[in-house]
Amino acid sequence: MNHVIRSIRAEEWAEVKALRLAALQDPLAPLAFLETYEEAAVRADAYWRERAAGAAAGTTERQQFIAEGTDGEWAGSVTVLVEAAGGTDPFGHAVEQAQGHVVGVFVRPEQRGSGLIGALLDAALEWSWGRGLERVRLFVHERNSRAAAAYRKVGFVASGATVPVPGGSGERELELVFKRP
Repeated sequence: MNHVIRSIRAEEWAEVKALRLAALQDPLAPLAFLETYEEAAVRADAYWRERAAGAAAGTTERQQFIAEGTDGEWAGSVTVLVEAAGGTDPFGHAVEQAQGHVVGVFVRPEQRGSGLIGALLDAALEWSWGRGLERVRLFVHERNSRAAAAYRKVGFVASGATVPVPGGSGERELELVFKRP
């Protein structure tokens, strides 16, 4: 692997935006992300600056990791959010214990199968353990078998919990968890 896995820096907001827009153009984006390319593309630069600053190196509530190639190109990304016990998760459910929540997972198609997803998730897990979290979770669409297989390969396991996909389609998102070793 010829990539460095690192946290983003606040001033890299334009790169954050470009990678997110690339992710939203992936054919499986409707199964993986809760926004569309059209929604993201019209967001003001201030939104992207705030988004990058809130997930940059040194922040404690969330962290975005990227895989940076020797040419400086970002090949993939993952973000982990801290969910506080007693709070509410993005699906409106009570959070019973402090935990990490992995979102925004993307690896460029030409880099898939190279081990980048594992390296990115390892960085997210390590960051989570450094915050004292004992559990990290993510949700994967029931029809996104490619992503589910990648997460299982890293060590995530199904918890048995599911949530409805927003929008009332009747489809479900499966919760996968990784407990601290």
